Amino acid sequence: MPTPLELPQSVCSFGVARGDVTPPTGIYHRMWGAAAHERSTGVHRPLTATAALIAPPGRPSEGVVLVALDHCLFWDAEAGRLLDAVAEKSGVDRGRLLVAFSHTHAAGLMDGRRADRPGGELIAPYLADLADRLSGLVAEALAVAEPATLCYANGRCDLAAHRDLYDEAGGRFVCGFHPDGPADDTVVVVRATAADGRTLATMVNYACHPTTLAWDNTLISPDFPGAMREVVEQATGAPCLFLQGASGDLGPREGFVGDPAVADRNGRQLGHAALSALEGMPPPRTRFEYAGAVESGTPIATWRHAPLDADRLRDLEAWDLRRWTIELPYRSDLPTAEATRADRARWAGEEQDARNRGEQDRAAECRAFVERMDRQLVRIGELPPGPAFPFEVLVWKTGGAFWLAVTGEPYQHLQVELRRRVPNVPIVVLAIVNAWQPGYLPTASSYGRGIYQANIAVLGAGSLESLTDGIVAKIAAWSPA
Repeated sequence: MPTPLELPQSVCSFGVARGDVTPPTGIYHRMWGAAAHERSTGVHRPLTATAALIAPPGRPSEGVVLVALDHCLFWDAEAGRLLDAVAEKSGVDRGRLLVAFSHTHAAGLMDGRRADRPGGELIAPYLADLADRLSGLVAEALAVAEPATLCYANGRCDLAAHRDLYDEAGGRFVCGFHPDGPADDTVVVVRATAADGRTLATMVNYACHPTTLAWDNTLISPDFPGAMREVVEQATGAPCLFLQGASGDLGPREGFVGDPAVADRNGRQLGHAALSALEGMPPPRTRFEYAGAVESGTPIATWRHAPLDADRLRDLEAWDLRRWTIELPYRSDLPTAEATRADRARWAGEEQDARNRGEQDRAAECRAFVERMDRQLVRIGELPPGPAFPFEVLVWKTGGAFWLAVTGEPYQHLQVELRRRVPNVPIVVLAIVNAWQPGYLPTASSYGRGIYQANIAVLGAGSLESLTDGIVAKIAAWSPA
């Protein structure tokens, strides 16, 4: 008999709630060093937050609450206050609250230290309101939780491209479309279906920087995830969550523009790829099995979607959550705060001199370096003391799938190697969860070549590979449920 086909599935409790979290027009918006503006001037598409409870059947307190949030990142101080407030207000254990940033670079830089900048006075009130809104969404997702089945499928989308490009004319690496570089095109799609067949939500896990819109854009925007969600939601009638993958070296082929229409086009491309995978999914709680031959002009093989038996469904209820810490060493040449402040002062002086000479292009370039030093001061100032960064890893297994949540921006190596070395099981890889530190995790081969992500990385070469090896070993040795 031919081998039956069974889509990877999880039987769980699931609840979802969606809300608008768009900052006010006029809020501080300068995410890019090259940007000439400070305040946002309008809204391209609303920013959203979507809370989803994923838990073992009937045991919501043992599950996780995943909040897909349309923001780039929050520094540790802002992230910590947000998580504390949402956990306290919603009653959810902080260790099971996961805020997954979409990483859109068009949402604005929510840095409380910039209250003195134009529009900066709006940051603190917005973040306080955001905590209230997220708390309400988390409570709502818990309240509407019901029995559900998660089904997993893979699609393909070539929106994402490698973005470490060597500029031969300039003799240096730049960040942008590298047509010959490797780019993971995997789209992991998850569909949550209620017992009565309703689609409760879909989730699209894809690795690609939402950097379609850059310094010329003055509008608040979710970038391409906004149009992606619209395409999927129009077809399914249910909320769609965008879940950012390991995209440290991946970005859209066409990006760094000011035209929102390009972001929408990029989003529709990913949305249709996700819909293709969704349309190929069979009904939940079934397997596709050979049903025998029918005599026609030739013997015809027939197949059917057969319900899974009770024992198999119990297997799909399996749940296990594990958390551990991997010590990743800091780089030996990590810049000091004193040296960074000196560099900042030098660039600020050169900026002023250029303005005095009427050299606006040079002044703008120097201003970008001042911005870079400001961010470097925050990064190194928030690092835990000691020789190594305590990198926390959270993995949970639900039914026939693994979910991984990590902070920072790993290169695609993390998800490519995980899926290669642990085959035949879906692995949803969530990056930039709860905080951005330790920032970029480039491959060891990226160091010492002048690549931006490696230049500003705080961890030593080989950290990404060590992290990947550690996660692979844990998952591969996972005891059967």
